[in-house]
Parts: sequence; structure tokens; C-alpha cells
Amino acid sequence: MVQNTIFFILLSQIISRKVKIKVHPNYKEQEKAVQKLVETFFKKGKILVKGSRNIIKTNLLGDDDVNIKFFKKPGFFKSIIYTYFKETKAKRSYDYACYLVEKNILTPSPIAYAEERKNFGLLGNSFYISEQIHYDFTFRELIHNPLFPNRVLILEQFAEFTFRLHEAKINFLDHSPGNTLIVKKDDDHYDFYLIDLNRMKFEELSLEQRMDNFKKLWLSKRMVEVIAMRYAFLSGESEPKLRSILMKKSLAFKRKTARKKYFKKFIGKK
Repeated sequence: MVQNTIFFILLSQIISRKVKIKVHPNYKEQEKAVQKLVETFFKKGKILVKGSRNIIKTNLLGDDDVNIKFFKKPGFFKSIIYTYFKETKAKRSYDYACYLVEKNILTPSPIAYAEERKNFGLLGNSFYISEQIHYDFTFRELIHNPLFPNRVLILEQFAEFTFRLHEAKINFLDHSPGNTLIVKKDDDHYDFYLIDLNRMKFEELSLEQRMDNFKKLWLSKRMVEVIAMRYAFLSGESEPKLRSILMKKSLAFKRKTARKKYFKKFIGKK
């Protein structure tokens, strides 16, 4: 009887729900409030983005607006991978944000991440909490509006921003239109904030890799010209060479994406 009781106590501890929260040192005094944000995520806050697996909400931490990104519990096999072989998206988002801040690359200030461990310690839901940036527009607006005010200046400064990323050995794998928030500081200066950070590599980038890093931005011919010219000035590389590589990478990505959409549509009709 005693043995059975001990067995069930141990079993209940193994399968119990545990939440680990890591809070940034700058927010240690608000640790309990951060924990409350995680606990009440599904009851409170305003939804900013609702995807099939991820949800982003905004809420208050004290007097400050913050964003809470929810990563839905992965399937069984992915739970094993994220438990034993790979860091979670929430932890990577937090760690990478801390690294960017250390390198003076703008990103919403990291506040905390939380991981829920359920059956036998496998990963359940997880969360990443960061400062909310009140931005003016994203890179996407520059694509859709060729007459966007100060468009050339913004593109030149964006090229400088990306050059600094590359010089810091940061390969942001999701360098896409919606993942750069842009804040207008004055008529001649813009700040760029990276978001959706969980896919990065930290490595010395070749010239090909540097130009490849721009490919997901859906650059027009004119945008390619502006970015290549500015990047060439900063790097000392040949502007025609950079323009040629960048155009090639951009067109290849667009064609690949178009083919994927076509096949999905074709299969859907079947």
C-alpha cells in the first residue's frame, strides 16, 4: 500500500504541469507581474496577430505596453526535439534579442520567456514577452508604394542597418518585409527594429550570403539598385557586382515562391 502511494506521488510529479520563467535582469522587480501575464494570457490582453499556431497579444506590465507571443504546444515528436535536442522558439527569441541588444542592433527589449513542461517533462506551450514598439510603418509599405515619402533615403538607411547586422556576424534568416518595424525619428533619420527572431545564425558571411540575406524582401529593380549602391559604398565592393548578385538572388526567390503557390493551387484543384 505504501509502495503504491509513493509510486503514484512520483508519477503525479512526473506528469504535472510546470512552468519555467526566465526574466531579464532589467525586469526582475516585476517578476510576479510577468508571471501573471503568462498565467492570464488566454483571458486578458488584446490580440494583435492570430495565426494557426502562434498568437501575439498586447498587455500592460506596470504602465508599459508589452507584447506576449504564444507558441502553441508542438506535436509529440517535435516536443521531444525541443525538450532534448533543440532550444525552444521562445528561448531562442529571448536569447537572440539579448544578443542583438548587446551588439547595438535594435529590437524590442526582451523581458522574459516561459516554457510549460507537461507529460514526462516534454515541452507544452511557451511564451516570449518583449517591449511593444509603437512603429510608424514596416518595410512592406516601401514595396507596395514606389512614391512612399523619403523612400530612397529609407532604403539607403536600411542597407546600412543590414550591413551592420552582417558585420556583427548575424544572419537573420527571416529577413522579410513584415519583420522590420520602422520608426521615423526625424525627416532625415529612421530606426529599424527586428522582430520574429527565433531563426538566426551567427557566422562570418560571404558576399553571396550577404546578398542572399536580402532575397525575401521582394525588392523591385529600383530597390535593388538603391540597396546595392549603398551596400557597395559601405563594404568597398563593386556596385555592379553587388547589384547583379542581389538581382539574381531576388528573382530566384520570387520564381521559387511563385512555383510553390502554383503547385499548391494546382493540387488544391485536384
